[in-house]
Amino acid sequence: MNMRVRFAALLFALAALCSAAFAHGDLKHISGTVEKITAGSVFVKTADGKSVEVKIVSSTVYVLHVASQPGTPPDASLDKPAKLADLAVGDRVLIHAKPVGETLEAAEVKFSAPVAAAAKPKS
Repeated sequence: MNMRVRFAALLFALAALCSAAFAHGDLKHISGTVEKITAGSVFVKTADGKSVEVKIVSSTVYVLHVASQPGTPPDASLDKPAKLADLAVGDRVLIHAKPVGETLEAAEVKFSAPVAAAAKPKS
């Protein structure tokens, strides 16, 4: 019986891992800080210091992540529709990108302002 329980636990763990791996299909995740924006691309500096170019296409979706404000519950953060013009150098970004040949095309660009900028009240 103990062996069956272990086998079932192993199958469950494998199923969980596989479902997580296929959650975004064949999309790659690029996260880091926006270092440059051009008419057709966003350049992201990743945690390991590499610069990754991601092409912007007409179907790219932009999402602005707004962190919860002081005095509100921690889970009160919001995701709002945005556009490329809202994205700025220095923003933290998570891009879901589709590999197309040797390039990456952005399906979704989720971003937030740097912590210091987000904390400043706007005048």
